Amino acid sequence: MRATGIGSMPGEDFRGVVRFVLETLDLPFLPELPARGDGAGMIGRAAGLLDGLGADLQPAGWRLTDRPGLDQRRARSLLAHDLDVLEEEADGYEGDLKVQVAGPWTLAATMERPRGDRLLADHGARRELAQSLASGLAAHVEEVRRRVPAASIVVQVDEPGLRSVLDGQVPTASGAGNHRRVHPPEVDAALREVADAARGAGARPVVHTCAPRVPLSLLAGAGFEAISFDLGLVSGEERDAYASVLESGVDLWPGVADDDVSAMRRTSDRFFSGLGFGEEATVPRTVLSPPCGLADASPDDARRVLRGVAATTKL
Repeated sequence: MRATGIGSMPGEDFRGVVRFVLETLDLPFLPELPARGDGAGMIGRAAGLLDGLGADLQPAGWRLTDRPGLDQRRARSLLAHDLDVLEEEADGYEGDLKVQVAGPWTLAATMERPRGDRLLADHGARRELAQSLASGLAAHVEEVRRRVPAASIVVQVDEPGLRSVLDGQVPTASGAGNHRRVHPPEVDAALREVADAARGAGARPVVHTCAPRVPLSLLAGAGFEAISFDLGLVSGEERDAYASVLESGVDLWPGVADDDVSAMRRTSDRFFSGLGFGEEATVPRTVLSPPCGLADASPDDARRVLRGVAATTKL
């Protein structure tokens, strides 16, 4: 059993956070520090990775443009700086290293088309976005590997908005209604394109969502090798679905929240035993984390939470 964080962290001390996760976690990650500006958060970092699509920041959020805008260029410059820091701090590091990227459906539900409204409203734009993200992600993985050559890269695709996309619960720009639900075959195709790009670049693709009712079979079918989720949102009726996914070979990475380290371990153990799997089968495949990112916590609290998760895996 290993410990990691979801990705986002508080404050602006990027080097300090990188050093902390490398020292504390057995699955360290490239942090996102949204407090440094719009290009440093989940959506801004993904906008900077897009290949062949311009983007810029508007009052309503990120919007696609005909050519790279100033904010997209700043996001790319900041990521290059972050990779410089990672290369210095991870010098000689061997082992798994996780990077995160916003998934195509969360991006489509968040970013706007050039003439307004969400990308989600345009079938062609949705497809083009997934292709652009997949290409940019593959290049990103190759760059991370160049800088930390002994690391094995894990790519976590963040899809907090996926459930809303599937259920038709993403509001239109006017707020008068919601965008139509996107059907599972199209959702699968975009997710598969991103997962395949990560795998093709030599990384292990996993997916994270902190929303309820995780579409487990869809995510497993799209090619992700592990699913990271908020254990506190799992209902009793979903246990069979989680057991089926685990039995199929897809790992489950529960997010657990508790100030008591022993209680966190008991919660995780009860979950897996309730699925009919013992420790011998699950511990080697399990990665524990907080349920969601920690950007809204204080720096001290965020570090305390991650230390707690790390301690839990040693029990």
